[in-house]
Amino acid sequence: MPNTLNRIKIAKSFDSATDSYDVSARLQRFSGKHLLPLMPNRNDITVLDLGCGTGFFTELLASTFKRVIGVDISSKMLQFTQENRDESIQLVAGDAYKMPFADNSIDCIYSNLVIQWCNPLEEALEEIFRVLKPGGLLIFSTLVDGTLFELKSSWRQVDDDQHVIDFRTPEELERIVNTPTSSLLQSQVDDVILEYENPMHLAHELKGLGANHLPNKKIKGLAGKDKWKKMMESYQDFLEPGEIYPATYKVFSGLAVKLND
Repeated sequence: MPNTLNRIKIAKSFDSATDSYDVSARLQRFSGKHLLPLMPNRNDITVLDLGCGTGFFTELLASTFKRVIGVDISSKMLQFTQENRDESIQLVAGDAYKMPFADNSIDCIYSNLVIQWCNPLEEALEEIFRVLKPGGLLIFSTLVDGTLFELKSSWRQVDDDQHVIDFRTPEELERIVNTPTSSLLQSQVDDVILEYENPMHLAHELKGLGANHLPNKKIKGLAGKDKWKKMMESYQDFLEPGEIYPATYKVFSGLAVKLND
């Protein structure tokens, strides 16, 4: 199984964010909502919510489709969903690299802001398309290159360490999804700009989402006060009227199909 230690760390990050996730999930609500019109307009199908988190969209899907399964790498997220969402939702521990489902058994997979954590992505997509039926759909969103460029640029003035994960380009995503067994039918990239009181507000929101795991970070632990101060001073180059700090997220939305054998 690829990068097992890295995936364990990701699971722990999301475990720790369970109680704060729904308060911080502004971007996830936006992107997840914009995926819903891509869903099939028939309800007699099995839908898998891959990376279901606290189950917000899993519950919405369950109000429309006959059978909905929530899958997540975080045991605490699954426990939260079990305790707070519709009891009809089936919950399964797993991730994109290993799902306990038979080949060709799922009609549609919905995945909102999850696959940016998958590396190598090719192996995750191979597993996703394994469980989809021929003609089955993958409806997904992810983040692409250019996301959080303000934060990256500001940290670049401080050191050369990793402070934001590296995102793939749209062209890379298209190449990875288009294979002899799968095809990207449609896609789009939207700039979503969220506003923050200051860079610390942004950092706290990312931590509240569990999105603070950096696999390629050289220096472990938090940066010192002097580095944070210098980064925040650099971030002022992006300051908007009203003392608002923007953060740009480039959201890639896609609809892919598993091709017939």
